[in-house]
Amino acid sequence: QLQLVESGGGLVQPGGSLRLSCLVSGFPLDPYAIGWFRQAPGKEREDILCISSTGGSTVYADSVKGRFTISRDSAKNTVYLQLNNLKPEDTGVYYCASEDSRWCVGEYDYWGQGTQVTVSL
Repeated sequence: QLQLVESGGGLVQPGGSLRLSCLVSGFPLDPYAIGWFRQAPGKEREDILCISSTGGSTVYADSVKGRFTISRDSAKNTVYLQLNNLKPEDTGVYYCASEDSRWCVGEYDYWGQGTQVTVSL
């Protein structure tokens, strides 16, 4: 079965950067679109970015435009989320998820356990 494991979260000061990783196992990465999501306490899960099997990206959250970048390394079966110029409101649990599709169509069947990102002084 398909498994996804996030890593790279932690505590960072405002203006800092982190790179989150989503390691996919069980199946090759290339056939699947992968999305990144986040959820702050008491708030709904927010769609952030998605990357298709061809490498094209879709931005869902206006608040991260120009600051976050999604990429994939097929040789390592890994999708990355680069977080730059972090703000306190970026704090939350970050998840990656996979669709049974090459394209970012919004139906995610497999989810990782999440990694905590805390932006604070």
